Amino acid sequence: MTSATDYAQTLIRCASVTPEDAGALAFLERELGAAGFACERLRFSEPGTPDVENLYARIGDGTPHICFAGHIDVVPPGDEAAWRLPPFAGEIVDGVLYGRGAVDMKGAVAASLAAALDYLREKPDLTGSISFLITADEEGPAINGTRKVVERLIARGERPDACVLGECTSEDAVADTIKIGRRGSLGAELIVRGVQGHVAYPHKARNPLTALIGVLTLLKARRLDEGSEHFQPSNLEITTIDTGNKATNVIPAQTSARFNIRFNDLHTESSLRVWLEEQVAAALRYADVTHTLSFDPASDSFLTSPGGFVKMLGAAVHAETGREPVLSTGGGTSDARFIKDLCPVAELGLLNATAHKVDEQAATADIETLARIYKRFLHLAIG
Repeated sequence: MTSATDYAQTLIRCASVTPEDAGALAFLERELGAAGFACERLRFSEPGTPDVENLYARIGDGTPHICFAGHIDVVPPGDEAAWRLPPFAGEIVDGVLYGRGAVDMKGAVAASLAAALDYLREKPDLTGSISFLITADEEGPAINGTRKVVERLIARGERPDACVLGECTSEDAVADTIKIGRRGSLGAELIVRGVQGHVAYPHKARNPLTALIGVLTLLKARRLDEGSEHFQPSNLEITTIDTGNKATNVIPAQTSARFNIRFNDLHTESSLRVWLEEQVAAALRYADVTHTLSFDPASDSFLTSPGGFVKMLGAAVHAETGREPVLSTGGGTSDARFIKDLCPVAELGLLNATAHKVDEQAATADIETLARIYKRFLHLAIG
């Protein structure tokens, strides 16, 4: 019987820097197909974005239907000479597996594969269904990956009862945290236009920087909320201020700033757009400048009920580790923001301390523990 760690090594050895799968999907397809899963390779395209391969595999047609989701694409390794071991070698030293994707998130994909195949060996007469939704587009634009697979499944009326996404949620010990929701994210760019002029004659110019600083100061001073039952307070962060003015004696004609709001369930994308437009307009009303406020594609916050299958997942964690996992909605965005339109979703994976870093790593014991948790969850959920 192949271990979860063995699977993780094989996946890491596929240099699947997004959006390439580098053979990782073919490997999963072979393993799942040999176990009786019906496998579909789904390739999606969108103008201006790379084509992406995805894998959807399912066994059984009964209920409950449990889906394991994840991504096998990874961020670039950076300076490979800075790594202790080659980033795509998948080597183990002193019980630690090194490699890009070890925790984000090939280790969890490997754990879910081992768990499902081991469960099926114990339960050959499957009464429910198990599926895998695996993408190579999580670390990239996230347009031709999970988003479109979800749309395809919804269109044909195929909805799992619950989904476990193997993002690296753990903080100090494996499975100490389950993500049951995510904050929304809204990015925006504000361009302010004035009149260029000599710094010695400010009355003959209109400085857009002065106006921009006033807007940004106002936005940072506004407290959006105090948080909600399951979410921390919403927060706006300024990420760039760009003028491109290399002359110290010239008032620039134009300047811009970018900012992002991570928001809780007290807001929506549309409500925050309206709020930002009103705040910017009010701040610039008497500034004698013009402006443009534009928005990036956004995602709303979501929350999965802490009862139901989340409680069952927590019970599986407790049975295997003795821990009561924290239910969290912190952190950035993930493909859960798409999966929540398909079915209830919770995220549970390995420690996140080395995600995207040089020497990304996961203890082999943690990978095997996660596989046992996933398998116990299948026993609890399906029987």
